[in-house]
Amino acid sequence: MKVLVLGNGGREHALAWKLSQSERVSQVYVAPGNGGTAQDPRFKNVALSDVKALADFAQAEKIALTVVGPEAYLAAGVVDEFRSRGLRIFGATKAAAQLESSKAFAKDFMKRHGIPTAAYETFSDPAAAHAYVDAQGAPIVIKADGLAAGKGVVVAMSLPEAHEAIDWILEDNKLGVVHNEGGARVVIEQFLQGEEASFIVLCDGRNVVPLATSQDHKRLLDKDEGPNTGGMGAYSPAPVVTPNVHAKAMHEIIMPTIQGMARDGIPFTGFLYAGLMIDAQGQPRTVEFNTRMGDPETQPIMMRLKSDLFEVLMHATDGTLDQVELQWDRRVALGVVMAAEGYPLNPRKGDVISGLPAESEDAIVFQAGTVEKDGQLLTNGGRVLCVTALGESVRTAQQRAYQALHGIQFAGKQFRQDIGYRAIKR
Repeated sequence: MKVLVLGNGGREHALAWKLSQSERVSQVYVAPGNGGTAQDPRFKNVALSDVKALADFAQAEKIALTVVGPEAYLAAGVVDEFRSRGLRIFGATKAAAQLESSKAFAKDFMKRHGIPTAAYETFSDPAAAHAYVDAQGAPIVIKADGLAAGKGVVVAMSLPEAHEAIDWILEDNKLGVVHNEGGARVVIEQFLQGEEASFIVLCDGRNVVPLATSQDHKRLLDKDEGPNTGGMGAYSPAPVVTPNVHAKAMHEIIMPTIQGMARDGIPFTGFLYAGLMIDAQGQPRTVEFNTRMGDPETQPIMMRLKSDLFEVLMHATDGTLDQVELQWDRRVALGVVMAAEGYPLNPRKGDVISGLPAESEDAIVFQAGTVEKDGQLLTNGGRVLCVTALGESVRTAQQRAYQALHGIQFAGKQFRQDIGYRAIKR
């Protein structure tokens, strides 16, 4: 059977890698793919990104299953288009993807259905937003109401930082937000204390299967300093998600969300990612929803998944996830992101990448912002690579990942030296 993965990041490289291991999969196409999927004989890149052209391709090639990576395709209605043609696709409809594509929609939904989250207000008028921030004080969180590739959130520790973020989003659009209808809006919410974790599940509209827990590092620099990014590294499992926290997340957040969406007439299918803030008492609250797998969380999660992903997603698209029980490698997986010079605001492209280690049983480099040109591999985006390794402990996985990363060279490379430090500290 042929499979199509939509996207060009490290998440899509990892999904394609896992899908290619299924005995029933004869070919994995990646659209548009990256330099890593171009150089690997297991995959074929397809230079398409338009929703209708992708559906035409899936029809012509008799694609058995399409898996959506990034949120932009979901917000553009790719699932609706494929389904209208009777094509099998795993992802959220355009209406359901509003849980991610509109922070205001998500916050209003959580309030309506009693899902624990931070107090908030929504603004389109800069003066009103500035006045609200002055009244509330800092720290405070400013979120763009639209898609911003993981960079549309500013955790402002001071009032000047909060005011700057409002101007960035509402007036300058320095974060490159794809605004929703009605123009630029910000959601301003209470700052939550605690430790953040990624809680990702598979949904078929009714049934839910949780994936292994994970935790990513959003800040650019060591010790969680510097600007927010799309993620500088991740590991799985996340020790902060204890069995008690896991049960609460399923009971108080995930199931009420799936049931609430169904009640609202918008059944949720696809990957549902709840960003959790877990306080000192072990109480999780929802920071945000994403309607796709996380990046870089996908890379360590896929390394730990022992089940056949193709078979699992066929169940998910048949509405039979209640028949699925996932098998996991008991080891820890940890991924370190290598980013381009100038990331996150102005990443430089076109630098030659060398020294990539060969894939091994316990270490693999998933590629993201790369392109193959004249036989060379070049940087082509902000997050360039995710060097991912398995180990018996967080420390061992960390050592293996940094060891694999050591020989990789490109001008201006940036990476954190402390991915996994929270889990080691625990």
